[in-house]
Amino acid sequence: MVGVISKFFSSIVNKYLPDPLVFAILLTILIFVLGITVTPHSAMDMVNMWGDGFWNLLAFAMQMSLVLVTGHALASSPPIKKAMARLASVAKTPGQGVMLVGFCSAFACAINWGFGLVVGAMFAREVARRIPKSDYRLLIATAYMGFLTWHGGLSASIPLVAATKGNPMEKLCGLVPISSTIFTAYNIFITVALIIFVPVLARMMMPKEQDIVSVDSTLLQDDAAATVKIIGSDATCAEKLEESRILSWVVGAFGIIYLVAYFAQKGFDLNVNNVNLIFLTAGILLHKTPMGYVRAITAATRGTAGILIQFPFYAGIQIMMEHSGLGGIITNWFVNVATAQTFPVLVFFSSAIVNFAVPSGGGHWVVQGPFVIPAAQALGADVGKAAMAIAYGEEWMNMAQPFWALPALAIAGLGVRDIMGYCVTALLFSALIFVVGLSFL
Repeated sequence: MVGVISKFFSSIVNKYLPDPLVFAILLTILIFVLGITVTPHSAMDMVNMWGDGFWNLLAFAMQMSLVLVTGHALASSPPIKKAMARLASVAKTPGQGVMLVGFCSAFACAINWGFGLVVGAMFAREVARRIPKSDYRLLIATAYMGFLTWHGGLSASIPLVAATKGNPMEKLCGLVPISSTIFTAYNIFITVALIIFVPVLARMMMPKEQDIVSVDSTLLQDDAAATVKIIGSDATCAEKLEESRILSWVVGAFGIIYLVAYFAQKGFDLNVNNVNLIFLTAGILLHKTPMGYVRAITAATRGTAGILIQFPFYAGIQIMMEHSGLGGIITNWFVNVATAQTFPVLVFFSSAIVNFAVPSGGGHWVVQGPFVIPAAQALGADVGKAAMAIAYGEEWMNMAQPFWALPALAIAGLGVRDIMGYCVTALLFSALIFVVGLSFL
């Protein structure tokens, strides 16, 4: 039955889901129309909001581009490729391969979302290389499905922000400690259940042998640009500096010393910046020379186009949602009919709807927090669970929102229509885990 459902959604997606950039443009138009019809703002007001916010995610776009290129470069280094090959060799059949990818990706995303997104896609490529009869689309989709765990894990932005002094909601509800969010029985249940669920569902979605879409072998070829260059005795001074291992060791030492000091002072605080520094430091050491690393980075940058052009559109959409009050209106449609018992689940679904326009955990906290938290207090609902409901809705609807799939698709060399049918199936079946966790634990 699961295979039939995933095949149905794949056919629908192939017919009707446009390229992610077109999807972002259509969302922009939709939010603009809703803003001038549902809120008191004029068309010019909405245009001004869009323009004022268009460049708000430039820093984040750069961070995400670096997640992609530094992660890709690290994974292309000989030691990491060998390690992934050894791990991938555990799987002997296509079914075992897709389950292994699902487990590793879900587990890695629970540790850190940026790490999990990149490593999951790179590992899926390695499994496809070792098991030629695998369905490549399903492998990459499964790697992305692991993203369902990130907001219950150690890099979850909403619970971490809610526990941080000076966050926007502190005046409303005080600080919400992670003991009330991440380290709760319901969150542990949901996260562990998803780590088990993703590989099992992926195995059930495997197409029949005659329907398998094998990978184009050119997508799995190693980048020649990332290979080590051997220089001769007649090399110039500049060439010797470019291929100097000593310079790589110096940069690596700087990175290691900083990271050790950082974690010694702040504990296990993984964020996108220090994840990028970890990737960069390890990558430049494992590629051995500065130019060896540059060649690997050059090979990796080809996949950043989608991130660079689409993130500004989502920045404009987010500001229209926030400044027009449209995000609050959508949230209030749900919370106004809630009771203390149904509140977390209704917040979860409201967050899922908002995620189409604001596919960002931090953005959700800004857009929905001012409405959700006071309502939770008025109803006597658990504030920590309310915050996590916002987080869960965001990560759940990522299975139908292509924004976060861009890094994985860039690494895989696939388009959004190749994987979204499988991801929508995961959206459908995983809903039960979230609803049970929020309602009964």
